[in-house]
Amino acid sequence: MTANTIPLTAVPGPKPLPLIGNLRYLRPDTHRALVRAREEYGDLVHFQVNNRHLYFAAHPEDVKYILVDNNRNYHKGRGIQKAKPLLGEGLLTSEDDFWRRQRRLAQPAFHRQQIASLADTMTTSTAVLIDRWQPLARSGATLNVAEEMMGLTLDIVTKALFSTALTPEEIHEVGASMAPLLRHTIQRTQAVFDFIEKLPLPSNRRSKQLGMRLDQIVYRIIEARRQSGVEHADLLGMLMAARDEETGESMTDVHLRDEVMTLFLAGHETTALLLSWTWALLSWHPDVRRRAQEEVDQVLGDRTPTAEDVTRLPYLGMILSESLRLYPPAWAIPRRPLAEDEIRGYRIPAGCTVLVSPYVTHRHPDFWENPEGFDPERFTSKAVKDRHRFAYFPFGGGPRICIGNNFALMEATLVVAMILQRYEINLIPGHAVEAEVAFTLRPKNGVPVSLKAR
Repeated sequence: MTANTIPLTAVPGPKPLPLIGNLRYLRPDTHRALVRAREEYGDLVHFQVNNRHLYFAAHPEDVKYILVDNNRNYHKGRGIQKAKPLLGEGLLTSEDDFWRRQRRLAQPAFHRQQIASLADTMTTSTAVLIDRWQPLARSGATLNVAEEMMGLTLDIVTKALFSTALTPEEIHEVGASMAPLLRHTIQRTQAVFDFIEKLPLPSNRRSKQLGMRLDQIVYRIIEARRQSGVEHADLLGMLMAARDEETGESMTDVHLRDEVMTLFLAGHETTALLLSWTWALLSWHPDVRRRAQEEVDQVLGDRTPTAEDVTRLPYLGMILSESLRLYPPAWAIPRRPLAEDEIRGYRIPAGCTVLVSPYVTHRHPDFWENPEGFDPERFTSKAVKDRHRFAYFPFGGGPRICIGNNFALMEATLVVAMILQRYEINLIPGHAVEAEVAFTLRPKNGVPVSLKAR
């Protein structure tokens, strides 16, 4: 039977309710609902959300097909496009030839050698945090390590982008603006009805004002650098210096602004979540933490780590990989097929939503033994080689794989290593750390911990 003769209803899935479709099935814990859907209906599931059709593909081979083999037929999903008021036409939201041009221009700034040059920025910011924690460790005070990691990664990405170009007042403004802007962007991407974002609501007006102020700061720095003619070694400087190999053109001020906003969002939120979940997992598994501490002590002693030390801490790298398996910040990746397609012998209509989910595929029992368990040994070289390439894809895959994956992994390794040198982080008894889904996979109600100096 050809794809064109297979009816849409042939794809298995839960029965939709009138008007709302499968919203009740999917909410509030959408990530867990998708795990259940794969168990109940198989590796391709059809949902209806209001009058929209959604097809969820869980098998690694189908993930590869969507993200790699037939990637040109798939644009970013509706939710990602609704982030454009903040991100503009950045790498996360742009498409087709424009995206390919921007990716070519930005790629050199994210080569491993260039990222390695930012290690000092990462370790300097982390050292300030560690020193600030000293009185808290002595007093036994509780802190929310999720908030602490969010502040740390925002500080790092701000300095990595702009070096010393920001005034102290502007640094404060950037920090104060990003959290509400991020919340508002998440609300936009999750909204069922599009008209809400056009209403003159206080939240919409406030978000617009904050975005305009951030634009002023970014454009001021770009203009000052163009006037000076001096090249800078930070990420913005690298992007400004980039030239398209085919045309010799550079990014315009608007394009630079869009990439800066994208890096602000993607460059601190996701890494902060990786760090937050890692601290929770290490507290739950003190045997793994002890082994990580031993590796850090043996490799580093008391000295500050460098970019070269990242590969010298393989067990720590395995811990971070397992953390990303269980709690991938980018927990779901939506796509929109431009033309009708076929997956698993079923017809997939153009214009619908096709969803792949690292959270679910990372738990697929055909590829992961004891999938809910925490086991860094899953990421030995042999285990990785023997596993399907797309059984694990925390940074996406194919041409649109996250451009900042090396930045994030180096940053996370350096941060965790430095904190393990000085502190033992323990969850507060009685507080359940649970996942909730928004644009990213966040720890619900934070991660309250106590610090013990080593």
